[in-house]
Formats: sequence, C-alpha cells, structure tokens
Amino acid sequence: FFFFRQGRKIFFRMLVPATRVMLSRGRSLVACLLIGSTSPSLQTSAFHPTRRSPRSAGGLHARRGHAGHSALTLLPGMADGDDGGGVGPFPELTVFDLDACFWDQEMYTLSKVPDETCVVKGDLGGRGEGVIGVMSGRTRISLHKGSLLALQNHNDNKYPGMKVCFASSADTELAERIGRATLKLLEVVPGTTVWDLVVKRDWDGEDVNQIGRRPPLSANKSSTHFPILRELTRIRYDRQLFFDDCQWGDHCGQVERACKEAQTGRGVVTVRTPYGLGVEEWEEGLAKYAGVYQSVDGSDNYSIKK
Repeated sequence: FFFFRQGRKIFFRMLVPATRVMLSRGRSLVACLLIGSTSPSLQTSAFHPTRRSPRSAGGLHARRGHAGHSALTLLPGMADGDDGGGVGPFPELTVFDLDACFWDQEMYTLSKVPDETCVVKGDLGGRGEGVIGVMSGRTRISLHKGSLLALQNHNDNKYPGMKVCFASSADTELAERIGRATLKLLEVVPGTTVWDLVVKRDWDGEDVNQIGRRPPLSANKSSTHFPILRELTRIRYDRQLFFDDCQWGDHCGQVERACKEAQTGRGVVTVRTPYGLGVEEWEEGLAKYAGVYQSVDGSDNYSIKK
C-alpha cells in the first residue's frame, strides 16, 4: 500500500505489478500517477480524521483510465507545491478588496496619510528585507499572508496573462488617500512596492483601481466599481476573480449576481475572506476559478474570445 496525506485527508493506493509510479511533492505529498497497469487495483479512498466542509474546487481526483487502471490527477488550480502557484487556467484579472481583505486594517478608522517616514521594515516572506508595514498614526497596516504570496508569485510571472487591481468602497476621501499612499509604500519584494507592480507594471502607469464611494462610485461595487473596471480594462467578467471580506455587506454575492457576460451567462468568480486573505483562501480562489471552466466531460470552455 502507498499512503499519502493532503490537508486532513489520508489517501491510500495498492500498487500492483507492471505499475510505474511518479511522485511529485506538494503540501505534504500531493499526487501519485499510475501508468500502464492493466491489473485491478483498489480505488482511491479517503479517510476524514475530522469533519470539515470542502473549502475549494481543487484537490485530488480519481479517474478510471482507458486501459482499466486508476489514476490520481491534480485538478486545475491545485498548487504543485507550497508556493500557491496553481496550474491554471488563471484569471485575466484578479480584483482585491482592500480593508480587512488585502490588508489587516480598515482605512476609515485611521487619521494620518502615511509617507516614507512611516515604514516598518522586516522579512518579506523569505525574499529579503523590505517594507512589511506602514504606520498611520499608531496603527500599523500590513498585508495578509495570502496577499503577499499572491503578489510575489505575480511578480515572478507565475500566473501567465493575469493582471491585478483593487476595488474598495472606502468610506471617506481621507480613507481613499490613506489607502493609495499605503499601496505606494508596502513592498512585495525588496525595492518593488504594490503600486509599482500593480499600477506601473500591469497597467503601464494608469491607475485603474476603483477606491472609494464618491460618485461615480458608490457603496455597491456590483453597480459601479466592476462595470467601470470592465470598461477600463476590457476584460470580461467571466475572466475575473474577486476577493472581499464581505463584513459590511455581501459584495461577493452582489457581484456574482449582477456582473455577468450575456454571451456565456457566466460572471465574476468570487471568494469571501472574512478573516482576511490567507494562503488557503488564495489557493481556493485559483482552484475555484479554474474549476469553473471544467465541464462534466472534462473539456474546458476557455476559448471564448473577448
């Protein structure tokens, strides 16, 4: 028997003669692919030491091959390691809410616009020393772990074809200013700020971010922020992935219902992050987005033109 663990599930497989095994490392051990066997083998089983609701569309999936053997495959979006890279297809546009989602503070509670004298330096997830925090008065603003990982991988071009922007319904003009100033100070890797990566690299210096609720924006992102982003970026709703904490309203639900493409009937894929964007939520989003394009017969529907 061959045992391996993925999350809290323990899988096993009985290896049979004429079987070649390929192993790839992942979050504990991830996958086993059985090739060329025509002998019967036990189907993959999973034990659940604790009850837990599924968090994502990704994971291990057992299927029966044409030669009568079973194989374990990675579903689209599941990371091939601990780096949160995923395997695609990837969204063409990933949209992050800011407060309590992308970072750990709510801008409306703050009163000072930060500048270069307000930075806190430290280790950027093993990538070297850089700006890991920004002080607004006595309050420190920092990225959540999933946000940092997502942008570091994006900086390393691990998500081909993807761009990033922000959609925040910041309450006041001061909150907007604090938010934009913070984006220009927090670093993704040493020497590269969030603003450098998202605005300067992704959008060639154009600030497409929709931050605030003053007209033409509003408190309802589905009626203002996302239609404006759709027009500015020219990226279809059904090519977008959106993260929001949804603590002050169900922005994810509103965007899912309202922002759809007439041609496909599909819209923005959303993930709620009530405790902020962690690594698990980021990987869940990649897997959920990729899973949308997997039909019952295994073919994808990703070829629809813009």
